[in-house]
Amino acid sequence: MKLVNIHKLTIVLPLSLLLWTTSNAQQWTLQQCLDTAQVNNKNLQIGLNNEILSQDKQKEVQANLLPKLTANADYKYFTNLPYQLMPLSTFDPTAPEGKFKETQFGVPHNISANLQLAIPLYNPQIYGGIKKSKIAMEMTTLQYEKSKEQIYFEISNLYYNAQILKAQLDFLESNLANANRLLSNLKLLNDQLLATGTDVGKVELQVAQLSTKNTTIQSKLEQVLRAMKFAIGIPTERAFEVETSIVATNQNEYTALPSLDYRLITIQNKLLSSELKTLNNSRYLPSVNLMGSYGTSGFGYDKKPNTFLNFYPIGFAGLQVSYPIFNGTATLHRVHQKKIELQNNELKSSLVDDQNTMQIANANAQRNTSYQAIETSNQQIQLAQKIYSNTLLQQEQGVASLTDVLLADNALREAQQTNLSVIIDYLKADLELKKLTGNL
Repeated sequence: MKLVNIHKLTIVLPLSLLLWTTSNAQQWTLQQCLDTAQVNNKNLQIGLNNEILSQDKQKEVQANLLPKLTANADYKYFTNLPYQLMPLSTFDPTAPEGKFKETQFGVPHNISANLQLAIPLYNPQIYGGIKKSKIAMEMTTLQYEKSKEQIYFEISNLYYNAQILKAQLDFLESNLANANRLLSNLKLLNDQLLATGTDVGKVELQVAQLSTKNTTIQSKLEQVLRAMKFAIGIPTERAFEVETSIVATNQNEYTALPSLDYRLITIQNKLLSSELKTLNNSRYLPSVNLMGSYGTSGFGYDKKPNTFLNFYPIGFAGLQVSYPIFNGTATLHRVHQKKIELQNNELKSSLVDDQNTMQIANANAQRNTSYQAIETSNQQIQLAQKIYSNTLLQQEQGVASLTDVLLADNALREAQQTNLSVIIDYLKADLELKKLTGNL
């Protein structure tokens, strides 16, 4: 393991480090940030609630297999009793056939009350819905994992950006200290008429530029830290800092696991297959229900002299079989659509797998290249620092010009910036590799 510590490259202890050390801000590790986000991030809380909701939906679908008991009651008062045609021979045996007489049946008051029980013995749509709900719950769990992966990826990126910005501030504070020391020496030489005002102005300009850049990067760091607090789910006013040491190791080898995108597509394939099977079953298989009813019927008459309200029991039990013979071509078209969706899903699965393989290879190559570049840039910083120190000493002895010092200073800053750039490239490639291999 290699530890890239920016502070060992500076000559003067950076003022920013002193400020961070004396403040009450707590330094958080990346793992602490991720653990806190898992508890406090509102998007993840929504995802957990969706998982609970999915479980309740599955129980709701399974409840369709339970018996259904219904209580029914109704009352009817007939202002006009229903008519029925009776053969006339019923009233007059001598009447010819084909002659009818209208008559009214029943009484004005009709009351009925009963309990109906229905037990589904077999229903392909219910069983298909249960299987579909189980697959949907798996998908909800994977979607939660996907949200967690995205949030972890975002927080890790922000964390690395904050570390890089802090490292830039450290470099700038060191460069600013060197520039101020050079400016102080030049002012003394100018007072002794050994340096020109132009030389002093050049260094003053450099000090102003470094101060402006320092302020800009400090503002960017504050913005990144606020974004991190939001992603983690802690108050923005809370004191918060990231670790100052940047760890870059090339020994992390990740076992390639199926990515969440690929797993989601696989679950979608299972869901589409289940829907297709349910549609086919609903076309060819019957639904069977056990039915039963028990109740009472009341009949009343309110005209004198024969007023009455009498109740009579009624009950039955039986089987109900429903078989689809023809419902148009709607189901057939839906089956055809599901088959096309399955074909697209399989193509998408192959596409995601090929794309993931290519991206893993690219991320591995980028990580290896960046790691080698870190080694080289560290050596370049040490060399640039040595050249700058020697040039500054030569300038004090009158051997080197101010231009030589400024060129050496620019070379040092360029080496520092290159070092930070390759570290950023390495960290991002490593983070991307974790995500692609399912190890984030």
